[in-house]
Amino acid sequence: MSEQPNHPRTQRIVLPNGRSVEVVRVLLRSFPPRGLHMCPACDSHLVQPVRWGEAIHGLWELGLSCPNCGWLHEGTFDREEVALLEDRLDEGLSQMLSDLRRLTAANMADEVSRFSEALQADLILPEDF
Repeated sequence: MSEQPNHPRTQRIVLPNGRSVEVVRVLLRSFPPRGLHMCPACDSHLVQPVRWGEAIHGLWELGLSCPNCGWLHEGTFDREEVALLEDRLDEGLSQMLSDLRRLTAANMADEVSRFSEALQADLILPEDF
């Protein structure tokens, strides 16, 4: 039987001297560490670097900013944390480019449709070009 997070489990243990003690165990739920992309003030996923530079021993100095609440932070972070932030920024850029392609296609389809309707209604004249 697996323990449920945050639910205590009691167990009685008999010691070598004959006495018994009751042990209460609580399995605490473990949360993944917050990435640098997460704002500790407003929980936004949009934290971005505004300043960066190499520090000593392979560490990086970053200035981080949240565009939602204006939170600012400067600190020194290890390469692994910075690499995870870079991955999140790359994912965000990919999502933005994908959204841009979809919006561009939708706008073009709408323009073609309106132009086609205008041609069929004889609303396009040579003077329009």
